[in-house]
Amino acid sequence: MPKLIEYFGLIFYFYSNEYLPVHVHVSHAEYETIFELFFEDGKLTDIHTRKADGIEMLPQKDQKEAMKVVETYADEIVQKWLDFFVLKKKPQIRKITKRL
Repeated sequence: MPKLIEYFGLIFYFYSNEYLPVHVHVSHAEYETIFELFFEDGKLTDIHTRKADGIEMLPQKDQKEAMKVVETYADEIVQKWLDFFVLKKKPQIRKITKRL
């Protein structure tokens, strides 16, 4: 399970057996939300959130912060998806220390 981003206690990662659409799991404590990224003509058009099986979704405040990170780093998340699932390269972890 490669970790992609750390942001003030929020951890962004993939599971190793993922599938399309491109998505990233975000957890904090015992909570987790999945963010699915949708693109059209190379531009981010939408982000959907969904619940992970058997785990409560992030509290609203954390979900809002996670959404900011996903929107800001969407291209990087997609590149890390391609690197990991297509090219079989381990992604570098980005540690964000300034609030978005």
